[in-house]
Amino acid sequence: MVEILISIFLLLGSGLSLLGSFGILRFPDVYGRLHSATKSATLGVIGILTGTFIYFIAVQGVFAGKILLGILFVFLTAPLAGFMISRTAYRMNVKISDRTVQDDLKKYRENTPEK
Repeated sequence: MVEILISIFLLLGSGLSLLGSFGILRFPDVYGRLHSATKSATLGVIGILTGTFIYFIAVQGVFAGKILLGILFVFLTAPLAGFMISRTAYRMNVKISDRTVQDDLKKYRENTPEK
């Protein structure tokens, strides 16, 4: 039964990471690519690490605190890094795709002086 649970987490994490890589290839601009990479890669890595953690607890009988710290570190830093990269890209006037319908920050960009 434990092997099935471990397999589910590993397959789910691998599948989410694979979907993220498809999103990186498919989306037209840096903002969509960052969204795809950040969301799915974060959940994918957390799924794989959770499966690994359950393996060490149930099969090996060893408490792997480093894996829990890895899960926490990825959960906290990956979305923040994606946000900071997209914010920097927006401030550096990286163009949004022509297919983008709405730009919520456009009114703030128009009120700031150009450098």
